Amino acid sequence: MAMRVVAFVPLKMNNQRLPGKNTKKFNSGKPLYEYILKSLSNVDLIDDVYVFCSDEVFKKQLPSNVKYIKRSVSLDTDETKINEVMASFAQEVVADFYVLAHATAPFILSESISTAVKKVVKENHDSAFTVVKFQEFLWKNNHAVNYDPSEIPRTQDLEPYYVETTGLYVYSRNLIINENRRVGKNPALIEVSKIEAIDINEPVDFLIADAIEPEFN
Repeated sequence: MAMRVVAFVPLKMNNQRLPGKNTKKFNSGKPLYEYILKSLSNVDLIDDVYVFCSDEVFKKQLPSNVKYIKRSVSLDTDETKINEVMASFAQEVVADFYVLAHATAPFILSESISTAVKKVVKENHDSAFTVVKFQEFLWKNNHAVNYDPSEIPRTQDLEPYYVETTGLYVYSRNLIINENRRVGKNPALIEVSKIEAIDINEPVDFLIADAIEPEFN
């Protein structure tokens, strides 16, 4: 029997660091969420795409192929954890696998999403998420962490680290319902470009994304 894969974009209506960030519009007039919804909709392995938001105004603003599920206003607080949002959505919509994406990561490509979904649905991974490679000189408590300052290596020779972009996660129903997690014990790390990794949290992040947006189309 075919496994059901559902994607959802949680839209929080109040944000402290960048008010209204989920519904902000680029200078082109397109709202942030339009981009990630389009990318998700172009992935063949995803059966349905949802917006999970407490404001029903989105019912009239969404593309015809995107569904709306109302979430509790109690999940819009600054203290709300993403695990609570994920668990609530899983209770509302039953699926075998979930794809969590964010409007604030508008430039993730359909190809990257498809790769992440395949790793979980068709390969031996219990979860997947997007990352960027990080090879820089690291310091902590006034000491070099990953190199000897007396013998400075080339940055490309440093041991790479991988940083979660927080823009995309794929996980099983079992993982969120029974373990309250979005990353399991055997995750697939999906390396993406710095543009795909853009995550809009601060006003300067939006300015950078707004400058890139014309080139992304």
